[in-house]
Amino acid sequence: MSHPVLELQAAETMADQLKHRRDKLAERDQVQAARNEMIRWDQARTMLRQRIDELGGQIEQSEADSHEIDEHRTKLQAQLRTVIAPREAEALQSEIDTLTTRRSELDDAELTAMEEQTRLEDELATVLGQEEALRATLLAADSALSAAEGDIDGELARIAERLDGLRANVDTKVLKQYDRLRDHFVVAAATLSGSRCEGCHLDLSAHEVDDVKDDLEARTVADCPQCGRLLVR
Repeated sequence: MSHPVLELQAAETMADQLKHRRDKLAERDQVQAARNEMIRWDQARTMLRQRIDELGGQIEQSEADSHEIDEHRTKLQAQLRTVIAPREAEALQSEIDTLTTRRSELDDAELTAMEEQTRLEDELATVLGQEEALRATLLAADSALSAAEGDIDGELARIAERLDGLRANVDTKVLKQYDRLRDHFVVAAATLSGSRCEGCHLDLSAHEVDDVKDDLEARTVADCPQCGRLLVR
């Protein structure tokens, strides 16, 4: 039968391993990957909507500017028909030509904006169509993680139920020393295998082995002269 402090160490080592496994679950990476996909999806949706809104504003402004130009040009054309002086007529015609050129530029800009807006609206429709699948993937990943965590938490709970009994089986002085060592080492208690401490995996000298064996005979535990851990048989 193993020493009580080794049984305690084994249980706590198992708990440590389970906690580490819980922190490093592959399911956790899958959840994070699914969340990252949702973040990228949301960013794409937001950027597309913002750009579509910007283009809508540009189109509205182009239409307003074009309407203003049309009104101004109509007035100039009416005025041109009443002008007799060649120089004044030439100035009016030049202004009309400038407005016509500007009107053409606005039409081209509006057409370009409308084409881009249509293309982006198609892209947005595609992006929005991905939402259901992405959310389903995230939900499935969350469920898988919860199940994996639940399994480990169940094992940890069973170990926790045993710990009080295991600690009660350890001599009070040995338990205090064990607890102090656990603050510094994952493994606080180990066996002496031949001349090797299984805690630090170092070989002891023949003299050190004899001293350890004497302590083990006297109080069933000893201190490793190399690492300070508790040594038991």
